[in-house]
Amino acid sequence: MNFHSLPERPRRLKLLIVFGTRPEALKCFPVARAAIDSPHIDTEICVTAQHREMVDSVIALTGMPVDYDLDVMSHGQTLFDVTAKVLKGMEAVLEKSRPDIVMVQGDTTTAMTAALAAFYKRVPVAHIEAGLRSHNIDSPFPEELNRLIAGNIATWHFAPTAEARDNLIREGKNPDAIFVTGNTVIDTLLHFSGSIDADDAVSRELASRFPFLDASKKLILVTGHRRENFDGGIERICTALKRLATRGDVQIVYPVHPNPNVRGVVAAEIGNVPNIHLIEPQDYLPFLYLQKRSYLVLTDSGGVQEEAPSLGKPVLVMRENTERPEGVAAGTARLVGTDVEIIVANATRLLDDPAAYRGMAETHNPYGDGRASARIVEELLRHV
Repeated sequence: MNFHSLPERPRRLKLLIVFGTRPEALKCFPVARAAIDSPHIDTEICVTAQHREMVDSVIALTGMPVDYDLDVMSHGQTLFDVTAKVLKGMEAVLEKSRPDIVMVQGDTTTAMTAALAAFYKRVPVAHIEAGLRSHNIDSPFPEELNRLIAGNIATWHFAPTAEARDNLIREGKNPDAIFVTGNTVIDTLLHFSGSIDADDAVSRELASRFPFLDASKKLILVTGHRRENFDGGIERICTALKRLATRGDVQIVYPVHPNPNVRGVVAAEIGNVPNIHLIEPQDYLPFLYLQKRSYLVLTDSGGVQEEAPSLGKPVLVMRENTERPEGVAAGTARLVGTDVEIIVANATRLLDDPAAYRGMAETHNPYGDGRASARIVEELLRHV
């Protein structure tokens, strides 16, 4: 047989997905699953471990295979440490993997630095969750600059919303390389929320982790850890929570971030306040369970602004601006900053006014329908 006469098999696309934090891992998981399932893609995964334990919890939950682990996290690490270690570590990974495309997610130091490493090696970059902008380089810090850098390097931009797409077009990005897909975090949330609802044993096990929850009270779930709130913002948030905790019909649950700038202040301010439960940071499934149980969410987190509306939970965003304005425009979220009176007034209205609550809880979630990952893989294969 003359093998030279046989038709040449199409070469499979080599994709390297890089992430280092829990939010990145959660948002990359459904994309990795879709890429691995594709017969046209060879997929490898690199974990920088910018946040070691938290990213490991997602890897364990999802079963994502890890091909490269940079293990960069160190005690007391700075942005300088993470950037330098990821950049140098990615050099060796790229030399060994030789991918056709490097895929990064969002706005972390890992995403920015992995994109820069790919640029140095002349490997095209695909950017998930592209186009988010607060238009303030100092807020969120350093995420706004991270996503600007990654966006200026990327060849393909997977924008979660039309507004994110429009941001990229205004910056001069090629419209033909921008794809509105929805946010992959909704894919992940719907997958695991369905798992909780469908499995009574899982639901009971998750409930057993929070025996203090009182079904007769409205649960206010709180997250607060942004750097821009370190200078007095966390203290003001705690003051507002103390005011809300005096109500007899609520209980407040606050998983406290390990950063000492957060933990020390929160423990001192509200460590012994009745109706406030300070708990350790939660893995994804327990935190999702708390979101599902909650009545109202107070947060300065970007990811929670996207997740809670899919569960029908109003979100009060304790920041002065947000790179996710779609939720505010749709009515699922409201910016309240860290002003004590504004936080308390908005939370009180939602607790006391059923019509105001329904107006936020029943609004359409603008962040996706659970098919973002499939769209990303389809568009990559179509345009590479």
